[in-house]
Amino acid sequence: MFTGLITGVGRIRAVSAIGNGQDARFTIETPANEVWSGAQKKLGASIACSGVCLTVIEAGDDWFTVEVSAETLSKTNLADWREGTLVNLEGSLRLGDELGGHLVSGHVDGLAEVISATPENGSVRWLFELPAALGPFVAAKGSIAINGVSLTVNEVEGLRFGVNIIPHTAAHTNFSALRPGDKVNVEIDMLARYLARQLSFKTN
Repeated sequence: MFTGLITGVGRIRAVSAIGNGQDARFTIETPANEVWSGAQKKLGASIACSGVCLTVIEAGDDWFTVEVSAETLSKTNLADWREGTLVNLEGSLRLGDELGGHLVSGHVDGLAEVISATPENGSVRWLFELPAALGPFVAAKGSIAINGVSLTVNEVEGLRFGVNIIPHTAAHTNFSALRPGDKVNVEIDMLARYLARQLSFKTN
């Protein structure tokens, strides 16, 4: 489990195909801060990489390596990762840690497209468009994780929704590298997911 509070931005150092060529291995450089200089990257650890929960299989002083299945590549924007791509990083939540964002599982529900980014007072209003299947799960003032970042939905109109990004968030996540047309990983609020599942079994 994660909180959606990013603790550093990594960078893709190397990408290689593995297995039958459909899976991938990524080596990610870690930021030079206290969080990522310690035991955060121990073998077998779960790390949310731009919202995707991945397992550390190798690690060094300033890097770690993960392997990604074809299924994950097909459902996330990891298929677009190249050398130099910026990656939001968050280590797994431990009992007793402060829950400052919202509960995030690291299981991406789908991809949304960046429509626009418009300055608004001291922040930037980002507009995204969801795939039709995810539209019913996003509500104004609800929580959503975009590339692993816990955010509050400001407004929803059809399949489009907006969030405001303050300068601090932009400077400490890969929002600084996003452009209109880019695809972002979306995880809907966990409560919305389970409520929809319950309602699907409701009978009159």
